Amino acid sequence: MVFNNFMTMKIYIIVFFLLFGLSANAQKKEVQQCIESFFEGFHQRDSIKIKLVCSEKMILQSISESTAKGNKLSNETANEFYKSIASIPTTLKFQEKILSYNIQIDGSMAHVWAPYEFYLNDKFSHSGVNTFTLFKEKDSWKIIYLIDTRRK
Repeated sequence: MVFNNFMTMKIYIIVFFLLFGLSANAQKKEVQQCIESFFEGFHQRDSIKIKLVCSEKMILQSISESTAKGNKLSNETANEFYKSIASIPTTLKFQEKILSYNIQIDGSMAHVWAPYEFYLNDKFSHSGVNTFTLFKEKDSWKIIYLIDTRRK
């Protein structure tokens, strides 16, 4: 009888951890899909598509790293960002390649560390890391903060 109870308890514990792992993995996929949608809009120069995954009060910052000029922190409003995306000439080819995603989630907050390489007209321009902070609003993730590093 004790053996049966032990085996039953063991099965419950295994099932619990399997379900917990599947749930955590599903949330990570939702967060990654949000970031991928952001970049789809970015590459399509579609600020409306980008807005769908961003908070109205999104904060954007960039850190430019240069040994000659020193490091510089710059801020951009969400509206400035959307206007700059929409005004990219169609003759300019650009691609931001995300190299990997490191996603951490705690309840309704997620943080994503995503190293990247940026190409202009098929030539390497710069690289760095994007970090995104997201907030789960109702049933969807929204980007609330984006900061990136840029180095040649």
